[in-house]
Amino acid sequence: MAMNTEKNTYTVTFAGIMVVIVGSLLAFLASGLRPRIDENERFEKQQNILYAMGVNQNEGEGDVSFIPTSTVEAEFSKYITEQLVLVGDKIETDDEAYLIDLKKELSALKSGGEGRLPLFIGEKDGKKSYVIPMYGKGLWDAIWGFMSLDENMVVQGVYFDHKGETPGLGANIKLRFFMDDFTGESVLDGGQYAGISVAKGNNDPLNKIKDDNEVDALAGATITGNGVAVMIKESLRLYKPYLETIRTN
Repeated sequence: MAMNTEKNTYTVTFAGIMVVIVGSLLAFLASGLRPRIDENERFEKQQNILYAMGVNQNEGEGDVSFIPTSTVEAEFSKYITEQLVLVGDKIETDDEAYLIDLKKELSALKSGGEGRLPLFIGEKDGKKSYVIPMYGKGLWDAIWGFMSLDENMVVQGVYFDHKGETPGLGANIKLRFFMDDFTGESVLDGGQYAGISVAKGNNDPLNKIKDDNEVDALAGATITGNGVAVMIKESLRLYKPYLETIRTN
């Protein structure tokens, strides 16, 4: 007996079978690719942390160039000498602190819980760097990054990224010309943790003045720039108890 393919029951049954088949295939692929996805995320975090402390393959004033994934684990072990986790007034060591999901830890803190804040100590050319991760809000969605400081609270480098900022505007926070401006800036003003403002109408567009706590704003991206400034200041507030223990200025 031939099946009547014009009935609604046939259409519903066929659609249901296809959903099950496609769903099963996607689940199988996701499960098979999970180790590779986890590995890529691990490499990306290591690349970003190293980039913030100046370990990269940048040349001239061109594009952002990370340490390749083929060598990043070895370079991470070479330059990152210690990984710490700050839990309240306690300091723990954790060789996989870089895998901590900062967004979840910040949510725990806001809910009154004990967040685990990762911090990385690196050394390059005989000079120590203290790399703190950051997480904040841009115009459309999340922004995040890493900032490297020395004992005088001077920025050694930064790395910023975003989830959905406007291309050509707010998305430019991850470009060299913007990130490079932060290097050499102090996060202190009169001994207090002032952070760094992304200033519209900044009187130092070439960023030669390094003690004004300002970098030049991105054109057409005021809200994203403000989000970066707030993210930096909030991160300094969270990490201040530890920074005070290593600060020499």
